[in-house]
Amino acid sequence: MLDAWLASLLIAFSLSMDALAVAIGAGIGGKDLKPFYIFRASLSFGFFQFFMPCIGWFLGESFASYISAFDHWAAFALLFVIGAKMIADGASGEERLATNILSLRALFAVSIATSIDALAVGVSVSVVGGDVIVSATMFGVVAFGVSLIGFEFGKALGKRFEKSSLILGGLVLIGIGVKTLFDHMA
Repeated sequence: MLDAWLASLLIAFSLSMDALAVAIGAGIGGKDLKPFYIFRASLSFGFFQFFMPCIGWFLGESFASYISAFDHWAAFALLFVIGAKMIADGASGEERLATNILSLRALFAVSIATSIDALAVGVSVSVVGGDVIVSATMFGVVAFGVSLIGFEFGKALGKRFEKSSLILGGLVLIGIGVKTLFDHMA
């Protein structure tokens, strides 16, 4: 039992790394982010880290092959577009990342992009007969907490590197997208 909890906790931290990187990137470019936006985004990341494994569990193995054929492309495209927008805003001198990256539309897209791997984990939980609610709850809580920390860390970095912070944040998001693409192609 303890081994299953430890394994779920390690998986939870592993799954939350994309959300952490996005939170840091958004925090970098939005040094004046209001607590409401940080909480809302962290809650969204946590919710999707909870919800996607539940969907994966219900879909089971038969549908996983269809999802795995395009999930990395979807994550790459979403992160690339948002990252490119951040770079363009940084190059033009705009400091509107907080409202751009955390608009409901962008937040929804990024939340899905960072939790697609959790969908596959949900499928594997169904295959091994694990308790998806316990695992998914742990995934969601960890992603929420890690995201809160990431936003604050990113804000601190953004204040330190003010001029290039949007460009750096955009590059981080594009880097996550490229990494996701290469991880799934390998």
